[in-house]
Amino acid sequence: MHQANKPKRITSWHVIGAQLSHFRRAARLTQPALAEAVGVHEDTIGSIEQGRRALKIDLAEAFDEILDTKGALAVAVEKVPEREKLPAFVQDLVEHEEEALTLLWYESQVVPGLLQTPAYARALFSCLYPPISDDLAEERLSARLNRQQLMERKPSPPMMNFVLEEVILHRPVGGDDVLREQVRCLRRYAELPFLGLQIMPTKRTHASLAGPMILLETPEHDHLAYIETQRVSFLVDDPDEVSVYQQKYGMLRSQALTPEESMGLLDDLLGES
Repeated sequence: MHQANKPKRITSWHVIGAQLSHFRRAARLTQPALAEAVGVHEDTIGSIEQGRRALKIDLAEAFDEILDTKGALAVAVEKVPEREKLPAFVQDLVEHEEEALTLLWYESQVVPGLLQTPAYARALFSCLYPPISDDLAEERLSARLNRQQLMERKPSPPMMNFVLEEVILHRPVGGDDVLREQVRCLRRYAELPFLGLQIMPTKRTHASLAGPMILLETPEHDHLAYIETQRVSFLVDDPDEVSVYQQKYGMLRSQALTPEESMGLLDDLLGES
């Protein structure tokens, strides 16, 4: 079955929302009254209490003062796991990514999140539409960079392979200097013993023209596929379906430049051949 159909996840934001609702009722305040006291719309209070909106630290501190909760909400917000600060549609991926034995990734438009430099990631967040606030962008940047600790996981990181479309190496996300440093970073990653990096030439047709995909193997040796498009994503755990994606990825690896050829292309772009 598709894991996207599993029961709704209970996150830290749902728990914090329930706490806020409890504290508000104990203080004998309505949602409109609390909203007026802190200067936000009452719909914001409702969204936070239902766990649909993350509670920001400054607003948590304001609630604590008004509700006399001794800093309880602010402490709760500070303890929210980094992965729950990511967009909801990414959280399932990150949960499995942290423990994966193998991770295979094909990307067609931008450098994969695990390989992005801070400047490149920040530039991508500035391109989002509708735009997001600077605070939310920084929060997501922190969470994305935290995911990269996977490269240093003990006792060993997962075995990884990335197939990237060549056009990614030419799209000036953040400007030429940011792109150049990102390409240099990819070249360093390509030297890691547990990571394979392959470039798919733009002029080459291949097995995954339908779009990006990520394949993972769990510690229990289950195999999953993660598919993401425009604000829609799902995890696939049906063995027959995952097998199709694995076949696609196997063909992709045979059609792309070899790791050695890919490093040569990166060197050429950097003028270091």
